[in-house]
Amino acid sequence: MNRDVTSWYSPAIGKEMPIVSYGHYGFALLLIPTAAADYLEYERFQLIDSIAPFIESGMIRVFSIDSMNRESWMNNDMLPEHKAIRHNQFNEYVYNEVVPFIRNATSQETMIYTCGASFGALHAMNLFLKRPDIINGVISMSGVYDLTEYTKGYWDEQVYYNSPQHYLPNLHDSWYLDKIRSSHHIHIFSGSGDYEDPEAARRFAGVLYDKGIWYDLDIWGTDIPHEWPTWRKMLPYILGSRF
Repeated sequence: MNRDVTSWYSPAIGKEMPIVSYGHYGFALLLIPTAAADYLEYERFQLIDSIAPFIESGMIRVFSIDSMNRESWMNNDMLPEHKAIRHNQFNEYVYNEVVPFIRNATSQETMIYTCGASFGALHAMNLFLKRPDIINGVISMSGVYDLTEYTKGYWDEQVYYNSPQHYLPNLHDSWYLDKIRSSHHIHIFSGSGDYEDPEAARRFAGVLYDKGIWYDLDIWGTDIPHEWPTWRKMLPYILGSRF
């Protein structure tokens, strides 16, 4: 498959940010790393291999970027309010730099879906919900949707506005809601095995239901743990059965 790596100096982040793409055609899948990982994480852990048939057939073109978690919520040396600032800079980087890059690399009409596992699942969902005008849907695997799971007790307005479990119930703006509701690709998957939190997925699905937002919730069994073999099974299944 085609594999291209490039980077640019990000005004939002204030440093060089790399991005890798796989494939030549299809809708765009933007991968958000887990935890404190980098843009090549999904390649290293063979998730790209697991979805190679979809890439090579021209169904999807995959893009993967660096996480900023190690410079925000997972950096124990930062003040919590500075973590929130860095988190918002990451959001702006995606919206104002990554999305235009994808459009230029594909087309202005290309559908873009965010996708992530674990902490990346929360970011993928949050990025979609905050800008449903430029992101068309989301695949979230093994996620929790309450940012306070990662803030060690810290709470402020910016935590609220990046925590889908908190802000979505209070969202009443029809401009946002209509665009979110128009997506046919809000996929929430979880296992029920070790270190998974299927109740987090169910709780967030309940929020979507209460807002009249279509969603696809799929909870797998107790033999499905929170680890890479799970996501290497889930993502090909989602792409093959939901798209």
